[in-house]
Amino acid sequence: MNDDFKKYKSIGEVAQILNLVNKKTGKLSTYTIRFWEKEFKQLKPFIFSGNRRYYDNNSIKLLKKIQFLLKNKGMTIKGVKKQLNSKDSELDENNNKIIKNEILKTKIEKISNLLKNLKKNG
Repeated sequence: MNDDFKKYKSIGEVAQILNLVNKKTGKLSTYTIRFWEKEFKQLKPFIFSGNRRYYDNNSIKLLKKIQFLLKNKGMTIKGVKKQLNSKDSELDENNNKIIKNEILKTKIEKISNLLKNLKKNG
């Protein structure tokens, strides 16, 4: 496999990065990514042989931004579209850090709740 191909991630790998899990089955869900592709024209996966979707780092960053705005900030799809289409749509470095911190904070809260539940039940 050449180095250029390693720059791209499959839709399954991206679903894993974004932790998109079907709550009923517990399996990775790629449906959400395909849905977001239809909703957000900025998302353009690369289609290589076999009609498989592949994403570069910029696409993954955009997916993370969409996920953050929808899930963490509670924005609507329409609101996220406005955000992405606005002149100020590029997040500066400080906003990127804020997003990363918010994601970490959410993960820490989830882990903390899991630990509390384990202590109660254990």
